[in-house]
Amino acid sequence: MAKLIALYKTPADTAEFDSHYFTRHIPIAKTMPGLRSYEVNDGPIGGDGPFHLAAILSFDSMADLQASLASPEGAAAVADLANFAQAGMELLIFETKEV
Repeated sequence: MAKLIALYKTPADTAEFDSHYFTRHIPIAKTMPGLRSYEVNDGPIGGDGPFHLAAILSFDSMADLQASLASPEGAAAVADLANFAQAGMELLIFETKEV
């Protein structure tokens, strides 16, 4: 399994961020081929910390994740970041294994 974790920094206007993220960005990202699951945090991350939202996208393999990002749907999701993630974000991509 491969994971993509997007940690979105706290924006100036969290209501505007949330509106765009949940009504526009998620529907775009959920069209990415090979996406197995899409999770977001429920509630604040660490109170007044630097991050507003964490998204965890799961794929069967690193090859599937990379192909998904390279697809037209993946390109559309990446392009949409400029519309709401002005505060910035951290991106983590890795493979996982059960232990």
